[in-house]
Amino acid sequence: MASQLRTAILVAARSGTVASFMREYGMRLGASRFVAGETLDTAVAAVRRLNEKGLAASVTLLGEYVSDQAHVERVVAEHEAIMRRLGHERLNANIGFKLTNVGLSINEALALENSDRLARLGESLSMGIRIDMEESFTVDATLRVYRALLSRGHRDVELALQSYLRRTEADLRALLPLHPKVRLVKGAYLETPDVAFPDKRDVDAAYLRLLELALGREAYVCVATHDDRLIDRALALALERAVPPTGFEFQMLYGIRQQRQVELARAGHRVLISVSFGPEWYPYLMRRLAERPANLFFFIGNYFRR
Repeated sequence: MASQLRTAILVAARSGTVASFMREYGMRLGASRFVAGETLDTAVAAVRRLNEKGLAASVTLLGEYVSDQAHVERVVAEHEAIMRRLGHERLNANIGFKLTNVGLSINEALALENSDRLARLGESLSMGIRIDMEESFTVDATLRVYRALLSRGHRDVELALQSYLRRTEADLRALLPLHPKVRLVKGAYLETPDVAFPDKRDVDAAYLRLLELALGREAYVCVATHDDRLIDRALALALERAVPPTGFEFQMLYGIRQQRQVELARAGHRVLISVSFGPEWYPYLMRRLAERPANLFFFIGNYFRR
């Protein structure tokens, strides 16, 4: 049932009617719980509040599939401005982005050069970068860009790997000799069953296999989940393998399981919160609703309380 509801939400997200309604009313109905506003000022304020609770942050300017080169340059410049602002304010934060937002929709070489540009700026600010994983047809190019960045000496570059893709275990095994920094996520794009596991139980089982494969081994693992069963397994595995709290981290999304975020941080673990903002928040929000359909009822309740 959960997988059917997830698919229904992702299909509905493509509807122009749904998109128009959500863009007009979404923030008032509760999108602001999951999206840190539409401006850099609101995102910075959110990061500051998180830092005050002992939580790190990763800031993402929402957007994807930019296919005009001049637009890509503007997006990259915006990312540079975000990084400088975070550095100037001495916030405990890094920056995340999608390769299709920095040139991959035009060509792979452009995405690499722009990612390299952001990585170099990050190093000058003692700030890492995070590369998101997108639909399955972008995976090969994303992996090539990541490998190229490592070969250029950029070490504080994190790559998301999606457990719902059938190929991901093999991808992780191939990356391990490079001592990567990987963020394990479940995945939220609409894919066909031959590409991605349609059943949540299989997605969770795949996540556990990735965790077992990488934690305390050749990778720095970012355990990006709100699932207590997966969190508890990561904690147990770290204990079994004598992985110190500095050897891995937990990551969660802005606005979700806030008490658990603080509990993990108070227990001595590094906890990083993904803070997304910007006017292009609609696709992001719909993927978050699909990942956790219970959040849909939060919106429905707010609608009827208007």
